[in-house]
Amino acid sequence: MAGSLSGRRTRRTKNEINMVPFIDVMLVLLIIFMVTAPLITPSQIDVPTVGQGSEQPKTYISVSISKDEEITVSDSTAKGEGTSVKLASLADEVRKLQSVIATGEEAPKVPVVISADKSIKYETVVNTMDKLQRAGVARIGLSVQTSP
Repeated sequence: MAGSLSGRRTRRTKNEINMVPFIDVMLVLLIIFMVTAPLITPSQIDVPTVGQGSEQPKTYISVSISKDEEITVSDSTAKGEGTSVKLASLADEVRKLQSVIATGEEAPKVPVVISADKSIKYETVVNTMDKLQRAGVARIGLSVQTSP
């Protein structure tokens, strides 16, 4: 019996993972990405500069959006004084100020000028404009800085 066992080979299982195929696949993927990356051009937006902006109307409602996306609403006669509001109650505050400035059918026609910090998200300004348009504000403008 001892002789019959020596004729058979015993197989041992390997407890190691073969990393060579994994490394080969990773190197091929790396080369593919390195070749295709320069071919992909990121989309760029060329924002026009404003040589001369139109003048603000004499009476208007100012909506200011600060760096921390805090919204302040004031009328043109209030120098620096305004009411801090949330986006949900912005339309109500603007309607109140419109009714104070103009009476009757002219109230929705009082223009609203949005002044936003250049470092905030574009989405915040668009949401503010959308909220005002849905509330029935007829004239909405953006405050810009003219280039010298």
